Amino acid sequence: MTSASPADLETRFALAETIGREAGKLALDYFKRRETLIIETKRDLQDVVSIADRDVENLIRGRIHQAYPDDSILGEEYGLETGTSGYTWVVDPIDGTSPFVNGMPNWCVSIAVLHDGVPVVGVISAPCHDELYAAALGKGATLNGKSLKLDSARNIRNAVTGIGANNHVTPAFVARMIEQLLEAGGNFVRNGSGALMLAYVAAGRLVGYYEPYMHAWDCLAGYCLVKEAGGWYHPFPTEGERLTKGSVVLGAAPGAIDDLRRIAGV
Repeated sequence: MTSASPADLETRFALAETIGREAGKLALDYFKRRETLIIETKRDLQDVVSIADRDVENLIRGRIHQAYPDDSILGEEYGLETGTSGYTWVVDPIDGTSPFVNGMPNWCVSIAVLHDGVPVVGVISAPCHDELYAAALGKGATLNGKSLKLDSARNIRNAVTGIGANNHVTPAFVARMIEQLLEAGGNFVRNGSGALMLAYVAAGRLVGYYEPYMHAWDCLAGYCLVKEAGGWYHPFPTEGERLTKGSVVLGAAPGAIDDLRRIAGV
């Protein structure tokens, strides 16, 4: 269990919410004029990035540096800056860049804070929907200020599961995990943003989210939200350089944990 002091946690939580709103506003401005953006690719033609991602991350990093210059920051676009405070901010400036550049609203700004390797703050801003998800350790989770609490009666058979996939795993593996979910009586959606689908788990819109390979900046804010709403998540390795590598990601409402753990093999 983390030993973050209540005051330190409270001030960082408030800052994360403020940054989430500001970063969401900047990202939405870019979204509204996305036809002017130059789209680049990273690992493959499906892995895209633009100046919007970089500018939003720079805004977030600047706000953190100003308030907490000794905190570490890990962001998707600019990597890891190590600090000395014991706190690490983990940021995805635009999760769901492919939907973003293609004019779909399924993207978000994701901001997490870790202490002792534990996600203690999670904020996800979905500006196209005017939604701000926020959670902090021991303080519960909210959506636009309204408390979120998961219903234990919902499971993979009477609700919908979110899934994610990318070219870090084989098509055969993806096909098999979908097949297992369907064979177990479930159904699935994929919207292009793992962080947003984890927020939907916390909100009770999805009963779980599974992706076999995902990065910390995509999942840790969502993990905090799911946990504080009464759900469960499969731990992400946060020790040293492992924080910068991908891992299996699974977050679930209480009634879906056992089924989804069997499907994911965790």
